[in-house]
Amino acid sequence: MQRPAPRRRQRKSLSTQFDTLCTADPDLTELRCCVRQFLSEDRAAYCWVPSVDAWLSSWDEGFSARLGAAGLLGLSIPTRYGGHGLGHLHRYVVNEELLLHGAPVAAHWFADRQVAPALMAYGSKDQQRTLLPRIAAGRLCCAIGMSEDGAGSDLAAAVTRASRTEGGWLLNGRKLWTSGAHRAHLIVVLARTEPMDPARRHTGFSQFLVDPSAEGVTISPIRQMSGEHHFNEVVFTDVFVSDADVLGEIGNGWLQVTTELSFERSGPERILSTTPLIAGVLQELSNSEVNAPTAAVIGNLVAHLTSLRQLSVSVAHTLADGRDATGRAALVKDLGTGFEQQSVDTCAQLLEFVESPTTALLELLAVARLHAPVFTLRGGTNEVLRGIVARGMGLR
Repeated sequence: MQRPAPRRRQRKSLSTQFDTLCTADPDLTELRCCVRQFLSEDRAAYCWVPSVDAWLSSWDEGFSARLGAAGLLGLSIPTRYGGHGLGHLHRYVVNEELLLHGAPVAAHWFADRQVAPALMAYGSKDQQRTLLPRIAAGRLCCAIGMSEDGAGSDLAAAVTRASRTEGGWLLNGRKLWTSGAHRAHLIVVLARTEPMDPARRHTGFSQFLVDPSAEGVTISPIRQMSGEHHFNEVVFTDVFVSDADVLGEIGNGWLQVTTELSFERSGPERILSTTPLIAGVLQELSNSEVNAPTAAVIGNLVAHLTSLRQLSVSVAHTLADGRDATGRAALVKDLGTGFEQQSVDTCAQLLEFVESPTTALLELLAVARLHAPVFTLRGGTNEVLRGIVARGMGLR
């Protein structure tokens, strides 16, 4: 049975600066309780195992469909397209709980996080009518084709191109590190529709909605040293894309992508990927005697996480109000992913004070160690993000 999402209430004027860092409105609290109840019941029924970095590595299309059926997806999608017409903060609260519980969310993550806002802002009526209901139902799996060899964090260096042909475009090029492309129903591809102008590197880009099963699309796995397969190389060879599958306006791709990146870089997944591990370690330590130095390490860990969470929430408020958050989103991603890497080492240090850690906790630590090196790479390297912040401050 579907649990209806809480009705939207008029947000009161914020009386203090601290209020802007909170998600404690009554309707958000009600929604948080709904998510926790759903997760408790769903885990008991389907026996999924909490994971670190779940938004990348824990793919479960059944879970995503159940989440959609429970009314906990597509919260910001208009009701006429199967969503709930709520705000960005409602979606933030749901995602925060999903990450805290290590739920298997990877199948719907990119569709809900980036593709839905892009479709609402730039999509045609037909695209919105066709795709948004599937996203709200948790039944559309999407991949994002941005990075290339030589154009990772510096997307302006991308050379994948789309050339005009009768009725549409021919797409040629190669994308790397495309998460989930081997399972996706749709890939959103950034490509050049005009030759590169060295003096105006960010112009001449457009976005296309590409069916991974289309003729000319070749998807090859990029496996991690552990054998895990999340990333892919995607090669496009004369792939026909109709005019109906252009996302937004031709030539407007850079503006569209940078808007999407604010949602990608500022979300709770940039600070909470390792939270199931942190929570497990703290739970184990609660049953042990902790000396003063260890207590100080715990206090620093929790304070650091809390501060970053407040920064991320403040960006969520900015996005909810429809304001630009490019610089602060980059800052959240830089600081948050650095914390995530540090938290793995801190948890390993704290586990030395646990007499008999559980096998499940040790497995979480092992997975976290494998994933930690990529935390600061995906979504833009820290060096590039600091350049964005500096430009926003007028320093570059």
